[in-house]
Amino acid sequence: MEFLRPSTWDEALAAKAEHPDAVPIAGGTDVMVELNFDRRRPPALLDLTRVAELRAWSADGDRLRIGAGVTYRRLIDELGGRLPGLAMAARTVGSPQIRNRGTVGGNLGSASPAGDAHPPLLASGALVEVASVRHVRTIPVEDFFVGPKRSALARDELIAAFLVPASGGPQQFAKVGTRNAMVIAVCSFALALHPAERRVGTGIGSAGPTPLRAAEAESFGAELPWESREPLPEATVRRFGELVGAAARPIDDVRGSAGYRRHALAVLGGRTLRWAWEEYRCG
Repeated sequence: MEFLRPSTWDEALAAKAEHPDAVPIAGGTDVMVELNFDRRRPPALLDLTRVAELRAWSADGDRLRIGAGVTYRRLIDELGGRLPGLAMAARTVGSPQIRNRGTVGGNLGSASPAGDAHPPLLASGALVEVASVRHVRTIPVEDFFVGPKRSALARDELIAAFLVPASGGPQQFAKVGTRNAMVIAVCSFALALHPAERRVGTGIGSAGPTPLRAAEAESFGAELPWESREPLPEATVRRFGELVGAAARPIDDVRGSAGYRRHALAVLGGRTLRWAWEEYRCG
């Protein structure tokens, strides 16, 4: 196995163009598991840990541009106030050691339906910035996932960053698992209130072939009492949760049945809406 170690972003793109089958590695929290269990044996590894550009974040207009190499720990410590939903999800990822190494860029690269970072990115309307020696392009996050562990990346492209609006309202994230962290979610759900647009954003994880949005629940969110900020009737909360559960496309597996996942998502949908709305009502 060849080991490629570029020092700059341009060198990394050139190496990926020359070795399109090379697997990028930064935190290694997904790649090393596959290598250790001999599930994958790529012809080359492309080590991105020396590429400083990937570890930077900045404001880009009304969005935050966050390099693919920014770790979960830095998201929590440096961006938790601006991206609370993503920070909540980051706190449930692995152990402190994994959060110190793992990155959202790696989570996106693995394209797992169970990736904890994916639902908050969907709820916030994030974009994924990818690059090659040919071009730079941005992909809406809902279009980035094309199948189980498959993304819209071309063979010569690398993930440079993701762009996400700073929160304009309360955000929530919740997941069901055998424990709070160091576990693959049975299912997960993220919600973001966008008061300026009178809109609710959603993201479903681990309950379909790809991470999903709950489109009908989002449409239902337009009917919430945004102006008056009145308490939500229990029937409204229940209906929102039902629409979230109905949007899932789960399967039966060792972690849970399809029916259980739909039920759990309905509970999580209603619960996170109630929490977020109470925060919105309190200003």
